[in-house]
Amino acid sequence: MWQSYSNGLLLSIGLIMAIGAQNAFVLSQSLRREHHIAVALLCIVCDSLLITAGVFGLASLLAQNPLLLAITRWGGIAFLLWYGTQALRRAYRPQALQANQGESRTLFAVLMAALAVTLLNPHVYLDTVLLIGSLGAQQPIPGAYALGAASASFIWFSTLALGAAWLAPWLSRPFTWRLIDIGVAVMMFAVAAQLLTGAL
Repeated sequence: MWQSYSNGLLLSIGLIMAIGAQNAFVLSQSLRREHHIAVALLCIVCDSLLITAGVFGLASLLAQNPLLLAITRWGGIAFLLWYGTQALRRAYRPQALQANQGESRTLFAVLMAALAVTLLNPHVYLDTVLLIGSLGAQQPIPGAYALGAASASFIWFSTLALGAAWLAPWLSRPFTWRLIDIGVAVMMFAVAAQLLTGAL
């Protein structure tokens, strides 16, 4: 059991720590202290559900359905380009970059954005459902493997949300926010370009 659990934990933490759209969104919300705990919990739940679905059969279903994978890919490209553009717009409006100033979004709006950045990102499915899922289906105890992979998601997003919130007083200058939003935009465009290259 512990071997399967540790396999899932190590593989998942290695994948989830890679810089991506989901991590960028959680970090951004955490630095703004804008519903960051709820966002982290939502990401943990989504990852856990996708990992479980992948381990217990969805991986083989998606691998045999190129149309579904293509739809997911192009939807993700469109969303990443839109989100990157929004981040660039925020970077050039200093009044929107203050942590304690400006109009804040509702919990519902933030959670909908978190769902979009999670579920419209093809890398989430490729990592959690296909890669983690297909390897988990071969483990001696698939359930323990899925639990280990889900634990990695819990550890990572909790650390990201709580750690960034703790650093927020030192990262509340408008110039810092501008750099963060530019970095988020570059990251979104880079992921979109990578997906577009793979799709063509």
